[in-house]
Amino acid sequence: MDVRSLDLGALELLVGVDDHGSLSAAARMTGVAQPNASRSISRLERQLGVPLIKRATAGSTLTPQGTVLVHWARQIVDGATELLDVAESLKSDHTAELTVGASMTVAEHLLPRWLGTFRAKFPEVTVHLRVQNSSTVFVSLANDACDLGFVESPSVPSKLCSTVVARDRLVLVVPPDHPWTRRRRKVSAVELAATPLLVREPGSGTRTTLDDALSAFPRAEPILELGSSAAIRTSVAAGVGPAVLSSLAIADDARSGAVRPVEVDGLDLSRALRAVWRPPRELRGPAAELVRIARGSNT
Repeated sequence: MDVRSLDLGALELLVGVDDHGSLSAAARMTGVAQPNASRSISRLERQLGVPLIKRATAGSTLTPQGTVLVHWARQIVDGATELLDVAESLKSDHTAELTVGASMTVAEHLLPRWLGTFRAKFPEVTVHLRVQNSSTVFVSLANDACDLGFVESPSVPSKLCSTVVARDRLVLVVPPDHPWTRRRRKVSAVELAATPLLVREPGSGTRTTLDDALSAFPRAEPILELGSSAAIRTSVAAGVGPAVLSSLAIADDARSGAVRPVEVDGLDLSRALRAVWRPPRELRGPAAELVRIARGSNT
């Protein structure tokens, strides 16, 4: 038997019998008339040379041979479906444009690598990047100003779809000569909340994550609100005060000794970094490819 003579529709029916318990149910699920479904299965049985289903008045079930072969039939059907989905998503990609809104931590430390991989695979797609804080990314998506967003915020508006693409944690950093660098015990959550900090502006995912983590404690007024992690890192290194920033944002300065990380006791500062978009739930085209690259780069 030549592989080119395989009938994908018959294989789909065989999988449907396994999934739904009868040929009639499989025919309904695939939109095939019952007589045509029966003829397709009979033709496949002749081609393969083995009986695939037991026909009875109460319905049809798989034979032992059919039970074995349906495993490979399912792989073929799933592969063909995936091929069609990818082809559909790439139909217009040669002239596509993709506008991405990204919060600052993601834009500075993760997106360059993701976009480099994306560009190598899809050089014809033009990407427009807008660096914004998380709340502004949500607004841009709601206003159709961007196609896809990447945010650090611990929550996502209910009208948007999202998926986790990476994970991160916030870290308390202080100037190298700060008293907290010389003591043995960890800083408590109460102490941190009562300490004036350098913080990001409201609407930033980093600010929201910190505020949520310390919501149960009385808070000191911030020393300064600054619009970027880079400005806060520079201020910490200059001795202005402590700050809580992404581990991604402080990695280089921590290695060089410009700032010093300090452990905080009893406070969960881990967070998920998410891709967000407008419905429908299933992404297609360039946006889906970029999300796939983002998720794959962290596995």
